[in-house]
Amino acid sequence: MALTSVTPSSRFFPSSHQTQLLKKSVSKFIHNGNSRTNVRKNIDRTHLFFLSDAHNPLKLRQKRRPVTVVFAVSPAEENVGRILSSDVEVKKRSVYFARKWNSADIATAVVVLSMHICCLFAPFVFSWNAFWVAISLYVITGLFGITLSFHRNLSHRSFKLPKFLEYLFAYCGAQAMQGNPIDWVSTHRYHHQFCDSDKDPHSPIEGFWFSHMSWLFDTNSIFEKCGERNNVGDLEKQPFYRFLQKTYVVHPIILAVILYWLGGFPFIVWGMGVRIVWVYHITWLVNSACHVWGNQDWNTNDLSRNNWWVALLAFGEGWHNNHHAFEFSARHGLKWWQLDMTWYIVRLLQVAKLATDVKLPSALQMQRMSFDDETITIP
Repeated sequence: MALTSVTPSSRFFPSSHQTQLLKKSVSKFIHNGNSRTNVRKNIDRTHLFFLSDAHNPLKLRQKRRPVTVVFAVSPAEENVGRILSSDVEVKKRSVYFARKWNSADIATAVVVLSMHICCLFAPFVFSWNAFWVAISLYVITGLFGITLSFHRNLSHRSFKLPKFLEYLFAYCGAQAMQGNPIDWVSTHRYHHQFCDSDKDPHSPIEGFWFSHMSWLFDTNSIFEKCGERNNVGDLEKQPFYRFLQKTYVVHPIILAVILYWLGGFPFIVWGMGVRIVWVYHITWLVNSACHVWGNQDWNTNDLSRNNWWVALLAFGEGWHNNHHAFEFSARHGLKWWQLDMTWYIVRLLQVAKLATDVKLPSALQMQRMSFDDETITIP
């Protein structure tokens, strides 16, 4: 295993102790940093300064002379593939085989599979009423429930709402069948805490399909990577969220009964099956596609990308590099042309004085996250 810094006139071979420190630092920069292309963009015009003191950070400072950083790993650690049409290299692992499935894994797989099977009936029971039920619930559960409530309000506290409205939107999110608010928020906060590292619950460094959906079927992996769900104390102390956690499975059943009463089997197929699968995959694309395809406008030290077509489908969530740069921001589409339906709703609520303490990035914060920053520090 070796790490070399190659300049036009010199070649540096670190000692074994230095190798370990450099490997740890640069590996963290690459895996917690950008794709291979953007790593090169950050490093190609820099000079590598190695600090022998193990307690000091490794710093990369701009110099005129170009260098190339070559990072080599042992065969056992070598990546096994690259995601299609991207520069993201992955080290895949088996999720479906060679492990024990617990009851939660099986239940999740059954629900996801059942919803997809339900969609097979959609062409045979189509009606415009059923179609518009699906569209309406897509907006209610996807926009108000997942992106506005679960994500921007509960996970990141980007703004405050009156409790009655906060709980109403959170209930809409529970009807998306992506889990109760406590578990959803906990997983998402861990994603940001350990983004694109070995502890990330759903990073594409373990494969595109792992980040898209396979991670859902290995509930023990989050505990193994991140430990106990001890990052949602703000929700756990509220009786409403504890109630939703305990009774979560009941609420989609109640909605299904209401839909059947209103429109029979077509409403079940379109209002539950088609709508839920549609919102599933749009949400999952933020975890997968937005860490693989798109552009990086900010130096976030992770794989997050801005992806316009995911943004259109996911009510603005596709401006994912913007989001990772400014996690606290209620607005993800930071440029005028970056459509962000969730932000427009938040802004409307703010004008109506229902949303308060709405957080946005300052000019100084944006400058600090810019790729034009002269110094890059690897912690």
